[in-house]
Amino acid sequence: MCCLAVTPVVANACDGSHQIREATLVSIKTFIQQKKKAVLTFTGYSGSGYQDPGAMMEQASRLLDKLDPLTTLINIGATAEGIGAVYAIAKRKGFTTMGIVSTLARDEQVTLSTCVNYVFYVKDTTWGGRLPGSDRLSPTSNAIVENSTSFVAIGGGEVTRDEMLAARQTGKPVTFIPADMNHEIARQKAKKKGHVAPSDFRGSAHEALTKNDQR
Repeated sequence: MCCLAVTPVVANACDGSHQIREATLVSIKTFIQQKKKAVLTFTGYSGSGYQDPGAMMEQASRLLDKLDPLTTLINIGATAEGIGAVYAIAKRKGFTTMGIVSTLARDEQVTLSTCVNYVFYVKDTTWGGRLPGSDRLSPTSNAIVENSTSFVAIGGGEVTRDEMLAARQTGKPVTFIPADMNHEIARQKAKKKGHVAPSDFRGSAHEALTKNDQR
C-alpha cells in the first residue's frame, strides 16, 4: 500500500480531511480487518445525479439508522456527486467513511467528498463494471465487491448493475431501491452523443436487479 498523501482524520467532521492511498484488493482487505468492522457499500448514480436527491438521501438515512457506527464502515465511491451525498449523512450519524475508486478519478481530478475519511485509489483503466468482452469485474469493482459485507443500490447504471449482480452471485446481501437518474442530465448526455432523448430514466441496474428479485 503506497501512501500518496496523508492528512489527519477528524472523526465526525466534513472538513475535507482524508487519508488517501493507492491500494490493491489485498491492502484494502487488510485495512478493514484492522478496523474490525463490517462494510456497507452504497452505490447508485454518480455524475448522472438523481431526479429526486432528497428522496434518495431520506432512504439512505433510514437505512443508516438501523446500523451501529461502532461496528460498521460506510463505503461509497469517494467522490462527491450523486450517491456521494450519503457521506454527509453517514458522518452526521457518527460513521467512519471510506471510498474505493478508480485511479481515473485521481488522474482526472474528480472532486472527492469532503466527508470521506479514507480514500483508496485502485489502479484501473476503467471506471468500473465488467471488463469489455469479459465476465470479469474491473480491478475497482472487484475490490468493492470483495471488500464489502453488504450493499445498498439506490438506482444506478451499468457499473452498479455489474457490481450488484456479482455481489449476489457471491451470496452477499444486496438491497436495491429504484430511483430515476436526473432527467435533464440524461437528456443532455444523450444529445451530446447524438442519441435519441431517453424516455426511461430508471438506469441499467433497475431491470437487471428487479428481474433478479422476481426469480
